[in-house]
Amino acid sequence: MKLEQKHLALLNEIKENNNKPWFTEHKPKIDEVFGEVKLFFKFIFDKMHLEDDVDLFHVHRLYRDVRFSKDKTPYKTYFGLHIGRKKPMLRGGYYLSIEPGNTFVGGGFWEPSKDDLLRIRKEISLDDSEFRKIISNKNFVEIFGELRGEELKTAPKGFDKKHPAIDLLRKKQFLVMRSFTDKEMLQKDFADKVIETFVTMRPFFDYMSEILTTDVNGVCLYDK
Repeated sequence: MKLEQKHLALLNEIKENNNKPWFTEHKPKIDEVFGEVKLFFKFIFDKMHLEDDVDLFHVHRLYRDVRFSKDKTPYKTYFGLHIGRKKPMLRGGYYLSIEPGNTFVGGGFWEPSKDDLLRIRKEISLDDSEFRKIISNKNFVEIFGELRGEELKTAPKGFDKKHPAIDLLRKKQFLVMRSFTDKEMLQKDFADKVIETFVTMRPFFDYMSEILTTDVNGVCLYDK
């Protein structure tokens, strides 16, 4: 199963005509093309059932929430898919965004809670070797490059600024991303590439899941 040029063409049309009258006039065509994209996303989701314990399938609506945004254009110019892992024991989420000139696969921990972030930092401060092994894995580096995300300019409160793992301790987000060109996105093996990218994230997610479901002594916080 693959995406086609018409799927990108629709997004370009929406970008050029981002207003309600145009959208309403062309809604039958929009619904048809968007429906095909949803089938592609469902194909990805079904494939991920073979690779991980996933239970959330969420396709982003094309309608934007403009209540608190300076940008009042009413419609999104991308197709977005979020696949969630089965909570509470599994953490992390898989994300796919289709947009002309800006298609990417990503995932990680965008806004970890204060408690979760502290737990992650404590674990890393005790032993960062396992995490570094995951993010320095050859396949991980080839696909994602390096770990992304916002970080502090100095050490977080309660941690030594000279700690050997200070580069990881400063992070406020733990994200990975892989970009695709429009040409790559339209290839018949694109779905396989997406799955490959998601699967490469899993050791990273499993590591974080182990941390976030246990206390500092390794005792599980949930009833399995």
